[in-house]
Amino acid sequence: MRTDVTREADCAALIDATVAHFGRLDMLVNNAGLGASGLVREVTDLSIFERVMRVNYLGSVWCTVHALPHLIAARGRLVAVSSLTGLTGVPKRAAYGATKHAMAGFFDSLRIELDGSGVSVTVAYPGFVHSEINRHALSPAGTPWGDRGYVRRAGETMATSECATLILRAAAARQRDVVMTWRGKVGRLLKLVAPSLVDGMARRAIDGKQ
Repeated sequence: MRTDVTREADCAALIDATVAHFGRLDMLVNNAGLGASGLVREVTDLSIFERVMRVNYLGSVWCTVHALPHLIAARGRLVAVSSLTGLTGVPKRAAYGATKHAMAGFFDSLRIELDGSGVSVTVAYPGFVHSEINRHALSPAGTPWGDRGYVRRAGETMATSECATLILRAAAARQRDVVMTWRGKVGRLLKLVAPSLVDGMARRAIDGKQ
């Protein structure tokens, strides 16, 4: 069902139509996303900050809130697809990373609220994934990067099928979260004791990409 997640009414209609068709809702995966890439000091269209926030964060919030009564009734599963940028700051991803930090805060808080309800909350933190989000990511001027965006390096970009498998496996096991790359797992631990080292890792990871 075609849905514009930047509109709360569309999010509500999506949930209502799903329940009307299937009679119940067992799992919601918040995966709609819009990327943005570029140095903050080079941004000329400040609307990109709001545009990305409405897709990545508010779209997830609105779909989730409207789905909650049905998920609670089914003791279902709730999934939020974040990013490694939701765990640490990343250069050239300030607008995008802010939305993923917001998602992490919302779903971590919601998980505590839902304790005892039977609903599990899984937050996925993928690294670089070869998907359409790369081509549609916004430049500092507010236009899509297209084929100029995200240079793909051999062995550094996960296939969408692999990413989806890891997400579904984590949701089935009702895991709290899933970090998909060794760099992400190491960085998550290092940030607690050597945050500047993690900054360097993030800088090198982006080097050579838009």
